[in-house]
Amino acid sequence: MFRALRNFLRLLRLARSLARHDALFPLEALNVTPGLIAFARLISRRNAAGRPGQRLARALQEMGPSFIKLGQALSTRADILSEQVADDLAELQDHLPPFPADRARRIIEDELGRPVASLFASFEDQPVAAASIAQVHFALTPEGKEVAVKVLRPHIERDFAADLDLLYWLAELVEATQPQFRRLRPVASVRAFAEMVRIEMDLRMEAAGCEELGENFAGDPGYRTPEVDWERTAQRVLTIERVRGIPIDERAALIEAGHDPAEILRQSAEAFFYQVFRDGFFHGDMHGGNAFVDAKGTVIPVDFGIMGRVEPATRRYLAELLVAFLRGDYREVAAVQFRAGYVPPDKSLETFAQACRSVGRPIFGKPSHEISIARLMAQLFRVTEQFEMAVQPELLLLQKTMLMAEGMGVKLNPEVNIWQLAQPLIEDWMLSNFGPRAQIERAVKDVRGLVQRGPGFMEDIAVLAAAERRKAEAPQEPPRFGNWRAADGLILLALALAVLGLFF
Repeated sequence: MFRALRNFLRLLRLARSLARHDALFPLEALNVTPGLIAFARLISRRNAAGRPGQRLARALQEMGPSFIKLGQALSTRADILSEQVADDLAELQDHLPPFPADRARRIIEDELGRPVASLFASFEDQPVAAASIAQVHFALTPEGKEVAVKVLRPHIERDFAADLDLLYWLAELVEATQPQFRRLRPVASVRAFAEMVRIEMDLRMEAAGCEELGENFAGDPGYRTPEVDWERTAQRVLTIERVRGIPIDERAALIEAGHDPAEILRQSAEAFFYQVFRDGFFHGDMHGGNAFVDAKGTVIPVDFGIMGRVEPATRRYLAELLVAFLRGDYREVAAVQFRAGYVPPDKSLETFAQACRSVGRPIFGKPSHEISIARLMAQLFRVTEQFEMAVQPELLLLQKTMLMAEGMGVKLNPEVNIWQLAQPLIEDWMLSNFGPRAQIERAVKDVRGLVQRGPGFMEDIAVLAAAERRKAEAPQEPPRFGNWRAADGLILLALALAVLGLFF
């Protein structure tokens, strides 16, 4: 009861902020607190310039860091909001007033246990960036290395905890009272958002993500990550190499510096492909301000607070889906969705293929540089309530990242489609990982691994056999066809694999 009252009063304050910007439409769409919405509209003076998405973005900025992050997350949810609103939220800027430098210094000293003067030869009090979670200062180490020092905002964990409780409460209310929204899985989506924020507020995790991504590209001359200074990194402080370069979306500046935008785009497209499909670990906030091109033409990403992972089965699904779209094979597009379990099996494959064609065909009639595969997939992921497709929260971050990568590609070279650049890589990856030869090699490897267990493997068989003897000595029910026991299967599988092992 106390939680409901606390969150209701908090929601009233937020509704007033939304009403002032004439941006109550998200709450109106949910239709869970119509009286509160009407009251907020009645008592609020409105300032309503701009499109709905622009008004919502301004309201979220006014509401604070948690809701700026929420707006960024909602920019992936064109299934909840309109496509135009999602686009406007994708432009949400999280440049906030910085907190005082003396607070930043105190946080650094508390986290690292040493005075700032002993940690850095110089430390710039004026931050170069102030965002929703943290702000960044440039500094110089005693060893003469130029570094960027990221410091979490004071009390940010407490503020986010209160706001997340409100979001959970609202999502639970929606699921309980609005059945038509259940397929959008609001509670699961809030949970995914909460996990993302939890990781982002531990800067040691960001440091680890930066280093892991860098190791995945070790030896690649076209892509690298900054070096982490672990000695000056803790939960609320991150110190990494200062990156000097040109923002990747500043095409004119790149050309003036002698870089070829087409080559930069090729490197970026390949790097994105390798992150998603080869490694299953990708930078989840890849907008133009989070990647630089250095004097050698190397692409260097920054800001590793949001990193995504893609399991092997999902990678295969995405590769099959993307290739099928690029080939215009809409029946295969539909079949991929059915195989992945994203469309209920009682739905018509042919009708769903027709729906996929209706979404994809108008886009593929345009020149290649006007094709938005990312937007096409975004539309597909939310394709109609008619097919009762449940939203997959684990794909939302990847969807958002694809939109960012595509937007960055258009700025670099508007005549080239980055997904067509990646198509040969994806097809080769599919063949090498899931072709006939790859499947045979995996089967041989699995058999050898089991056989090489030697005595331990035979002990498992003996344990299973002893269990079977005990069952045989106990009173038995009359045998029934179809009652295949797991132990029977394991024994026969073990014997079969042992025999197969003789041939390898």
